[in-house]
Amino acid sequence: MPNAVIVDAVRTPMGKGRAGGALAGVHPVDLLAGVLSALVTRTGIEPGEVEDILVGCVGQNLEQSATPGRMAALSAGFPVHVPSVTIERKCGSGQQAVDFGVQGVMAGTYDMVIAGGVESMSRVPMGSARGDADPFGPEVQSRFGALVSQGVAAELVADKWNISRTALDEYSARSHERAAAAVARGAFDNEIIGVHTEAGSVDRDESIRAGTTAAKLGELRAVFGNDANRERFGHIDWKVTAGNASQITDGASALLIMSEQKAAALKLKPIARIVASAVIGDDPMLMLTAPIPASRKALAKAGLSVGDIASFEVNEAFASVPLAVAAELGVPDDKLNPVGGAVALGHPLGASGARIMTTMINHLAATGGRYGLQTMCEAGGMANATIVESLV
Repeated sequence: MPNAVIVDAVRTPMGKGRAGGALAGVHPVDLLAGVLSALVTRTGIEPGEVEDILVGCVGQNLEQSATPGRMAALSAGFPVHVPSVTIERKCGSGQQAVDFGVQGVMAGTYDMVIAGGVESMSRVPMGSARGDADPFGPEVQSRFGALVSQGVAAELVADKWNISRTALDEYSARSHERAAAAVARGAFDNEIIGVHTEAGSVDRDESIRAGTTAAKLGELRAVFGNDANRERFGHIDWKVTAGNASQITDGASALLIMSEQKAAALKLKPIARIVASAVIGDDPMLMLTAPIPASRKALAKAGLSVGDIASFEVNEAFASVPLAVAAELGVPDDKLNPVGGAVALGHPLGASGARIMTTMINHLAATGGRYGLQTMCEAGGMANATIVESLV
């Protein structure tokens, strides 16, 4: 069975996902085309040798409806024979794209593949494909009752693990602090590809708020404690705010994956390999807890323990998620999202899995860490977990 390795990993900066955001004027196809072009330029590969482009994308409508990876490859000048496919596993879509790419190489289907993700949340708003439609169906609701939004699920997680509002806000302020420190020391410089806009080149994450404090975040109101939710979940002390949840952002990321033999033939030095991956479902009402069993499953498959992991990247969809995972698994604070997470860097849905992996690989290389574990909570109560070994 061929070994699959990651040769390079890049991302765009994160732009605020709203009108006037730094990347809001850039078509999502062009966001993705930029990172595809960067992989070719940085590695010197022949783009015609890329056998497939696997792209995570959640909002597959409007400007993201025409197989964005295919359009991005054409925009980037790839030969027309290079195909693409769009993958949707909600917030884990980009991570699943990477896992599928690795699995394809290991199965012998591919020698070289690109996997990544894209989401322009300013141009394709979250939920715009759904409208008022019921996505669950009557039998699901008969079995579980009326399922809740992810925000209410974040409240349920905070309540179950007894996570206080103060802890949520302190964690979120620390996410901004760590991300700002990473920018200051140039930790993101190797992974970020500048994006040309009408206003000029964007090469820094727009979403990081240096100087954010828990006291400032504590002034924000909880957003999910409306009358209906209070009546249904009267025991909850509502505490999830816009400040302790992930930011809506625009962005793209991509990783070049190939067989070890192909990398050697091209004289390319791999930067990482996937040790183990797992996907699992959990309670669809709590929804955000599956990273716990997914991480345990990936660790067991890899034959590793929590103590072997140098960096835990737990997607900060809401601050309650990494705090619950850390409490359950015993993750040390200094290893939990060490350069900040989605509270500071934002969460461009389908792109986040690839963005987080890109950042994790670069962090391991910069700090000499060997293993990193990445996990993402996903709508419907699912999660991916992937363990990476740095080869740098």
